[in-house]
Amino acid sequence: MVRRLVIVVLLIAGVTLVVMAGTHNLRHRQVVMQKAQQSDVQLTPASAGTDPSEDPAAKLLLGNAAPSFTLVDLNGKKVSLADYKGHAVVLNFWATYCGPCKLEMPWFQDLQNKYKDKGLVVLGLDQDDGMAVKEVAAASKRVGVTYPILMPDDKISKSYQLGDYIPETFYVDKTGKIVEQTIGAHSKDELEADVQKAIASGGM
Repeated sequence: MVRRLVIVVLLIAGVTLVVMAGTHNLRHRQVVMQKAQQSDVQLTPASAGTDPSEDPAAKLLLGNAAPSFTLVDLNGKKVSLADYKGHAVVLNFWATYCGPCKLEMPWFQDLQNKYKDKGLVVLGLDQDDGMAVKEVAAASKRVGVTYPILMPDDKISKSYQLGDYIPETFYVDKTGKIVEQTIGAHSKDELEADVQKAIASGGM
C-alpha cells in the first residue's frame, strides 16, 4: 500500500513538473515572439515622432536622371544600372531588420513576374551596415524573392540622397528618369500603380 502511494505521489509530482515546464516555455516563447515582432516592424527613423512624408530628403530626385551605380550582387557579380537601359527599373532600398521592407518585397517579386514581358526589372539594394553576404542572402531567401539583391557601398546612399526611413523606392522609366519615389511601406495596389507609371513613361 505504501509502495503504491509513493508511486502515485511520484507520478503526480512528475506530471506537475512537466506542466510547469511547458507553461514556462510557452510564456518564454510568447515574450520572444512579441519582442521580435516589435523590432521587426520599425521603420528606422532618425528621430521619433516624425513622418516619412515630412522627411526633408523626400523626393529630391523626382524628375531627374537616376544616379548611375555599379554594385555587387549576392554571387559577387557586378551589376550596373546602365545594364538595364531601355527597361523600367524599380530600385528598392531595404534592410534585413526592416519589417515593412519584408512586407513589400514579395509584392515586388509578384510585380516583376507579372510585368517581365514589358521589361520590368526590380533590384533590391541592401542597406545593412556590415552584414555578411550569406546573411543577406538568407534573409532575402526567407522573404521569397529571386530578383537581384545588391550589396551596399559607401556612395549609393549619398548619390540617392536617402532619408531617415526605409524602405525607400525609386521608379525609373525606360529613359533612366525617376518618375516616382516613395518612402515607407505602401499597399500592393500603390506599388503596381507606380510600376505601371514607370513602364508607361519614356516610350520605347
